[in-house]
Amino acid sequence: MIEFLRHKYALSRKGAVDMIKACVSVTFTNITYMMTAGILYRLINDLLNDTLNKDSIWFYLAGSAIVIALIAVTNFIQYNSTFLATYRESGVRRTAIAEKLRKIPLSYFGKKNIADLTTNIMGDCAQIETASSHWIPELIGAIISTTLVGISLFFFFDWRMVLASFWVIPVAFIIIITCAGAEKRAIRKNTKIKLEMSDGIQECLETIRDLRANNAEDMYMEELEGKIRNVEKHALLTELKMAVYVNSAAIVLKIGIGTTAVVGGILFANGTIDILTFFMFLMLVSRLYDPMQITLQNFAAIISIGIPSERLDEVLSHEIQTGSDRIDNNGYDIVFDHVGFKYADDTDVLKDVSFIAKQGEVTALIGPSGGGKTTVSRLAARFWDVNEGRISLGGVDISGIDPETLLTNYSIVFQDVTLFNNSVMENIRIGKEGATDEEVIAAAKLANCDEFVRKLPDQYNTSIGENGSELSGGERQRISIARAFLKDAPIILLDEATASLDAENETVIQEALSRLIKDKTVLIIAHRMRTIANADHIVVLKDGVVAEEGAPADLMKRDSIYKHMTEQQLISQNWTMT
Repeated sequence: MIEFLRHKYALSRKGAVDMIKACVSVTFTNITYMMTAGILYRLINDLLNDTLNKDSIWFYLAGSAIVIALIAVTNFIQYNSTFLATYRESGVRRTAIAEKLRKIPLSYFGKKNIADLTTNIMGDCAQIETASSHWIPELIGAIISTTLVGISLFFFFDWRMVLASFWVIPVAFIIIITCAGAEKRAIRKNTKIKLEMSDGIQECLETIRDLRANNAEDMYMEELEGKIRNVEKHALLTELKMAVYVNSAAIVLKIGIGTTAVVGGILFANGTIDILTFFMFLMLVSRLYDPMQITLQNFAAIISIGIPSERLDEVLSHEIQTGSDRIDNNGYDIVFDHVGFKYADDTDVLKDVSFIAKQGEVTALIGPSGGGKTTVSRLAARFWDVNEGRISLGGVDISGIDPETLLTNYSIVFQDVTLFNNSVMENIRIGKEGATDEEVIAAAKLANCDEFVRKLPDQYNTSIGENGSELSGGERQRISIARAFLKDAPIILLDEATASLDAENETVIQEALSRLIKDKTVLIIAHRMRTIANADHIVVLKDGVVAEEGAPADLMKRDSIYKHMTEQQLISQNWTMT
């Protein structure tokens, strides 16, 4: 049961146990409320039969006090086991998702977008939180308590009255259950449409500059409005479908009042039951059906959270990258040994790739676009795991090392720099947790950041805006390099670090990089041949295989891809408009 609940509603083990406790507490709360009706029945019966005496009065007073105390206690327990436990579990769930996302291979994020993951962490968690605190315990508690009350009445009162009162409840539930498949399909479609809308809004915000530059705002906004209207239309249709089933079930419940009155009237007329029993059942159905109608609505809502639960369980059940938190490497040579890699769609990206990036040398990865250069650098840092072969660091297979432990040995400078809406100081400090201000400034000077930072209003305490929007491309790239200086890792991965910069910024950054890579294992991806002219070793990747490798001078002596690319770039540099 616990494992079923864990996967069904994306719960921790404690959360599943707490949900069971919540259902039990709601059951007892409902039963204690029913006890008041029993005391009232006994009291009226004594009054009608003129059997009420002093001892009976004390019995009813004591019984009422006990029931009131039980109601208070069960309500307190119910509150703790439903609301408080649910809110704690919601925090645990969000933390668990964040921890899971931290350990899931980066290939997973290639299949997901930000809107989808944001919906997972915020929207899906919120829906399950509401279900766990309000819907599920109330539903299970109502079913169990109603069943127990029905069985008790069956033994102590006329069974025909019990059937006349209770037959509508299973029928109403069957009506709701029949819509489960249709509702899940509708919710799944709604979720897909909402994500398309969220993607459209996010894309609009990210590309507003390009839309304006191309006079495409009206066209894009018209398309986005269509997505929003589509969400509205499908939401209304889904609500309408559910309303048909829920209202049909509610009508069936109301019929139960009629059958109770008719059957009770006939039995009373025949003398089978007394007037007190007749009115007790009429009071019972009026007390029972209204809460049951809310319970049926909750049941319909619970069916609807199946999709959010599946989406969360997909994340929480996803395989993670594991390994030792210690690495006993002998040096920092990176060896690719017959490595093969495929994406999820079975597309071959790398096939039988073998080469060595030696410590103290610069190994450059070049080749046509789509050849697998970026994939090689990502595999070297275990962003993904290989499908075939082996990658080792200092003789140790990196697939057996925890990714976070492994990455302590790497400094990575990407072409697309990610900065945070914080100060220059804090953006550089990401390179080394707990670094002092002096260490940050020293790294900034090595990366040639100090000159432009001193010109900012608050210097190192200046906020640089979302993703460094207040800085130029060269300044943003230099902050990324400063992080690498601060981390001072023995392995450097450079992915087109100067590809999109002007000549002046490129020169400044290359000067900083020259200091950064000294005496380290360097793996650099470049399209500009002059960037890697002084590399120690060049690996040419084409169509996922190593087409050639060697020193730049050796490759220039023969009819190589490297020589051809160098000559083509010289022609490109000498091109002029005519």
